[in-house]
Amino acid sequence: MTETPTLLDSLLRSAAPSGYEGPAAEVWREAASFAELSTDGLGSSIARVGDAAPLLAVVGHIDEIGLVITHIDEKGFVYFRSIGGWDPQILVGQRVEVRGRDGLVPGVVGRKPIHLIDPDQRKKVVELRGLHIDIGAADRDEAAAIRIGDPVTIAAEPVQMFGERLISRAMDNRLGAYVALESLRRCHEGDGPGGSFAAVAAVQEEIGLFGSRTAAFEVRPDLAVAVDVTHATDAPGVDEKELGSHALGSGPVITRGSTLSPKVFELLVETAEEAGIEHTIAASGRGTSTDADAIQISRSGIPTGLVSIPLRYMHSPVEMVDLADVEAAVELLAAFAARLDAGVDLSR
Repeated sequence: MTETPTLLDSLLRSAAPSGYEGPAAEVWREAASFAELSTDGLGSSIARVGDAAPLLAVVGHIDEIGLVITHIDEKGFVYFRSIGGWDPQILVGQRVEVRGRDGLVPGVVGRKPIHLIDPDQRKKVVELRGLHIDIGAADRDEAAAIRIGDPVTIAAEPVQMFGERLISRAMDNRLGAYVALESLRRCHEGDGPGGSFAAVAAVQEEIGLFGSRTAAFEVRPDLAVAVDVTHATDAPGVDEKELGSHALGSGPVITRGSTLSPKVFELLVETAEEAGIEHTIAASGRGTSTDADAIQISRSGIPTGLVSIPLRYMHSPVEMVDLADVEAAVELLAAFAARLDAGVDLSR
């Protein structure tokens, strides 16, 4: 059984949905103390080493999906909206944590018991408006530990599975934030980047790719690679004909497509092949629905690539990853940064 890297474990245990990324960002910044550290106005964290050209930015978003409190009724029951994209069926019966003014407040997502639901209603999908959070309060006054606008996350800490498999909430995308910083550290402790290297923990991806947009404007990289997760295609019900073949344990996924730099793609593939890093290829015909879409149109345009990690059960409390794929992504990006030089051709 492979041990979960300490930094990754700490990031996964930090409750930090979009717009409320502080706890995870604090962990990331502390681990980035070896580099020159800065932030932008939205709270994205930037760790940089080197001062030569070209400047590479490796960007992983640090936010996760969550909930936000919208109302507390006179009986102390709590109502909410989603932060990011949820399947409401997943929320029923989950234990949650509300980040109140004095710390985390435990609760559960409640719904009318099946015994009390009409037969016709049982056939219908659950909607968010039909759910509530119960923190055990007797009334609104007893629920004063929480406020309107407090963020909520599912209580689901990392659990080691067979082999190198790990499950947790927030894999999407603490994995990307971890890979960005760990590849920077590893490159820095080796021979250093061919130019300079900035790792970015971007905020607010799940609600609109906002953090990567401002961070790219702030960093001004010559080229960039977004690191995110993608659907593992070895789970039941997932169609390889639609998504390609990206099983857990098959290494990082390097994407090529309309919005991505063909030069960055080829350099990533060449790096993987020369280093003997197992990988797969994915294709996109339009946008990628990742931070790469925002980065590549920042300023006058930034040549951008996309490296993804196969993940099962995305946007759930039991997202599953193979730690070997995470390690391979770190190795790939550290080697990629090391091979860059001032003469690299990034033109299209």
